Amino acid sequence: MNEVETQNKVKIHTKNLDLFYGDVHALKDVNLDIQSHNVTALIGPSGCGKSTYLKTLNRMNDTIDGVKITGDVFLDNENVYGKGVDVTILRKKVGMVFQSPNPFPMSIYDNITYGPRMHGVKKRIELDEIVEKSLKGAAIWDEVKDRMKKSALSLSGGQQQRLCIARALATQPDVLLMDEPTSALDPISTTKIEELIAELKKNYSIVIVTHNMQQAARISDDTAFFLLGELIENHKTETIFSSPQDKRTEDYITGRFG
Repeated sequence: MNEVETQNKVKIHTKNLDLFYGDVHALKDVNLDIQSHNVTALIGPSGCGKSTYLKTLNRMNDTIDGVKITGDVFLDNENVYGKGVDVTILRKKVGMVFQSPNPFPMSIYDNITYGPRMHGVKKRIELDEIVEKSLKGAAIWDEVKDRMKKSALSLSGGQQQRLCIARALATQPDVLLMDEPTSALDPISTTKIEELIAELKKNYSIVIVTHNMQQAARISDDTAFFLLGELIENHKTETIFSSPQDKRTEDYITGRFG
């Protein structure tokens, strides 16, 4: 399969997705396709359903009491809400990076090997290879290769976030979900993460929640605009920012509301 065919392949297909937190209707009939080896940005005001949608893709919402989900989410044509789906394996395929860097209070090495060990990798030589490959993949290997036994908490905020990306890569996912991964970082660290995302999409399909319009415009191929739990529109990023189809999208990206 050539590069164009890979990029035009649907990785995640969301169909008639509704989500309720108790009586609150947080996602309303969302239909959205995520393309393979693309960066898809989810934009919209706070509380509009972006992060909630993101967490349906690896069933992180399952951990919240009182959540009811209807509709379908297909990953490579397999319904992630189907009977018999192993959520642990799903989350191995669909990695997650959170808003604030959250390294485990253990060594840099143990942070990266945590996931592989959970999935049965025991041999030191294999673990060493995974650590090096993951840290190189997250563009932080050169900064930490001589500090493997040091606490991950000794790293700077930007380094911690790249370590968390490396930790997600260590389980060899297909998809990376990122929930505002640069909102807690300074501009230099933000630039490094954005450059990293551009590199990572060669090997992964990436979905990123961002409040930063400029960031969405810079790094994403496709953009989806959410408002009050509804998907208002989604297109190529260039189209969303240059000629949005819906006035609500235009009002949001031009700063008239939100």
